[in-house]
Amino acid sequence: MLVPRRLAIALVRNRPSRAHITASMSTVTSDPKSASHPGLVEESIRAKLSEILQPSQLEITNDSWQHRHHAPMRSSGGGNGETHFTVHVVSEQFQGKSTMQRHRMIYAALSEQFAAGLHALSLKTKTPAEVQSTRTEG
Repeated sequence: MLVPRRLAIALVRNRPSRAHITASMSTVTSDPKSASHPGLVEESIRAKLSEILQPSQLEITNDSWQHRHHAPMRSSGGGNGETHFTVHVVSEQFQGKSTMQRHRMIYAALSEQFAAGLHALSLKTKTPAEVQSTRTEG
C-alpha cells in the first residue's frame, strides 16, 4: 500500500560558523502499523533541495497514492509510487525572488527527477522572515 510520508528538517544554528540539522519523521497511513521509509525519489528530492537551497525547514509529503487512479498512473501499473509530492521549504535563498522564480529554482534543481518519472509537485516556498511574519500575524 502506498502511503503519504512527511519529513521535517529544521536547521539549528548554534554559532555562525556551525550548524546541524535535526530531523523528525511522521508517517501518515490508513494503517498506523504499516509505516515505511521514504523511497528513492523522495530521498533524492530531499538531498538535492538541501544541497541547493540550504533550507531552515524542509517538509516533503508523498501524495502519489492520491493519484493512483489517474489514467497515466493506471497505464504504468501505478508507477513507482513516487510521482506526486507536496514540498514545503523555507530558505534564505528565496529572499528577493517572486513565487514564480522560487518554483523555477526548484523545478530546475529537480530536472533529473522529472526526467526519471517524477510527475508533479505542490510547492510552498517561503523565506524565514515570511514565516516569522506569518507567526506574528496569526
